[in-house]
Amino acid sequence: MKMNQWTVVLAAAGVVSLASAAKAEEKPSTVMTALSSTTLSGYVDTSAQWNFGTGNANVPPYKFNSPSKADGFNLDVIQLRLDKPLDETSWAAGYRIDLWAGPDANTLGTQSVLSGGKSDFAIRQAYVALRTPFVDNGIEWKMGVFDSVVGYESIESGSNPNYTRSYGHSIEPQTHTGLVGTYHFSEKISASLGVANTVGPMINSRAFAPVATSNARAESYKTYMASVQATAPDCWGFLKGSTFYGGVVNGFNNGVLGSTNGIPTFNAYLGATFATPVDGLTLGLAWDFLNINSTTPAVAGGKLEADIWSLATYASFKATEKLSFHARFEYVTGDIDQPGTLGVLGLTAVPSTTPGSGNGNSIFATTATVQYDLWKNVLTRLEFRWDHLEHGNGFGGTAAGVPTANNAFILAANVIYKF
Repeated sequence: MKMNQWTVVLAAAGVVSLASAAKAEEKPSTVMTALSSTTLSGYVDTSAQWNFGTGNANVPPYKFNSPSKADGFNLDVIQLRLDKPLDETSWAAGYRIDLWAGPDANTLGTQSVLSGGKSDFAIRQAYVALRTPFVDNGIEWKMGVFDSVVGYESIESGSNPNYTRSYGHSIEPQTHTGLVGTYHFSEKISASLGVANTVGPMINSRAFAPVATSNARAESYKTYMASVQATAPDCWGFLKGSTFYGGVVNGFNNGVLGSTNGIPTFNAYLGATFATPVDGLTLGLAWDFLNINSTTPAVAGGKLEADIWSLATYASFKATEKLSFHARFEYVTGDIDQPGTLGVLGLTAVPSTTPGSGNGNSIFATTATVQYDLWKNVLTRLEFRWDHLEHGNGFGGTAAGVPTANNAFILAANVIYKF
């Protein structure tokens, strides 16, 4: 029998016997057998950003943006993934773990109720995957912490056509702690149904206070979600392969403006990616809606009512194997009744013309991205973004809450290594 060199060295030193080593070599470790089907992957996401003009205390409020990223170099996030996908058996089992480290981990906000605050580390996903037999294809389950069932853009920047996120992405729920099941009616149509503790991302959070006071919720109250995805068949001509999505999430969010019991929130989403007759050109469309309605004083300052919706269009053109161009135009509008800025799900401000008046405001955002993949496993792109506030000033300035401009211009470079 051939032994590895390390085993021979240990035997020579008297640490192990040749007999026991030979027996161990013949019987594979159960741990190694279990890990043999697990894959390790991830990425390192970095950026450099230049904000035009003077004063960056008030930056456009899309998710993962902050004044600390302006005019400098940034480590955005590091992700490590351990993944054991489901096999083809009827009773298949697996798991996925996505760990985040870096400043964006704090924005993700999944730290558990016992974490004590931000620490540059977060669990993006950690779930057990299962399949149970049902009709033809079986139902695939995720139990634990998982990404939301709604949304056009991924939480991973490198999986999106643009580096910066849309406002639609910012008002969507990101992660849930719960159970979701997916059934594939065919290769073209699938649907998901799920239940979670809350709309908010905090792991093991609940939609009621530990000591029930005002606006307390029943201990059984949960968040419910549903989505459907369809792919255009071959008979649709040049549109074949186009995908269509829709979904809703309804429940309570514990992360709104000092609330401890949770604010009723409702998210709706519709999206589509269209194939075109032009080789290399794809188009996209996404509509997001968020309703918040608290009729009791569950937040500091009184009740909160808000309707926010976003409409975004996308265009991507793959010029060569390495070179591609991407554009996004978005319109987002909010009608907010107290207070003037909304700290929910990453959208920290769609300012009212008069804070607290209920008057709405709108933002127009235009994003253009050039991507050129020069190195293997490396994504490199350059992006220009222009955000325009319809009424008043919402950007710039040297003090938080004292903006001086209604336009924000950003030039960003993004370099991601994927492994």
